Amino acid sequence: MNALLQALRTLPHRGEALSAASAVIWAVAVIFYRVGGRKAHPLALSLFKNALAAAVLLATLAGLGLPLFPPLPLRHYALMILSGIIGIALSDTIFFMALNKLGAELTAIVDCAYVPFVIGLSFLVLGERISLAQAGGVALIVAAVALISGRRGDAQIPRRDLRSGVALGILAMLLSAVGIVVMKPLLPEDSVVWAGLVRTVGGLAAMAGVVAVRRRRRELLAPLASGPTLAVLVPAALLGSYASMLLWLAGMKYAPASIASALNQLNTIFIFILGAIFLKEKITPVKLAAVALAFAGAMIISLVV
Repeated sequence: MNALLQALRTLPHRGEALSAASAVIWAVAVIFYRVGGRKAHPLALSLFKNALAAAVLLATLAGLGLPLFPPLPLRHYALMILSGIIGIALSDTIFFMALNKLGAELTAIVDCAYVPFVIGLSFLVLGERISLAQAGGVALIVAAVALISGRRGDAQIPRRDLRSGVALGILAMLLSAVGIVVMKPLLPEDSVVWAGLVRTVGGLAAMAGVVAVRRRRRELLAPLASGPTLAVLVPAALLGSYASMLLWLAGMKYAPASIASALNQLNTIFIFILGAIFLKEKITPVKLAAVALAFAGAMIISLVV
């Protein structure tokens, strides 16, 4: 593991490479989550993936000989945990709800709302400016979301599920962006593995609390005892909540945020392609137009400085 980390430190354009790798791995994880979501409730799905990711991250931290409680201010710990509650527990659970309603391809399009939310919150909270070109990129993403929200004649997705799924997806991206803005100023001081562990533990604690107070908890968690379901959820969690998340944090740490977020948004294309190949989701001209608009908007927003 240490040899791998040393190799990554000497990799040219490591931040950019890690961000692109994160996008590819996340796209594969989304396909697994889409299949697992047909069997498991979003709450159970989120609880399981956070628990498994936390265990593997803890083992990774120990294997690297890194301290579990580094000498950082208490506020640092609190903000990182808050980021996990917002950006992992809330955002991921709502994302899974949207994924169940929309499928992988349409969810990937709505996922592009993440970039303008990050830009907008950075403007409001961190004082960063928004250029005219970036505003144009936001308009392209809004047009893509409106295009799929208002389309008719899709027999696979009821109109009610389409609209609620889009709304849930947008809310998930807003919460994810909030989680990023909360923890972004802290990231340069932290080990990527430690930051990932603390955020994941924060999300796990929140999810455990929600599940604990729900009625019919056993029925909710029952699918997690199924062998076929676990065969899908384990790789989903290891890819999406461990590998992709670490690569995403490292990309954000070692590359400019604008470049990293642009490369992260490549997951839109990968999910679109993988959804068509493995989930047999129908490719239509409307979907192609929407993904082109959303991806172009994300690229404009992220790459214009």
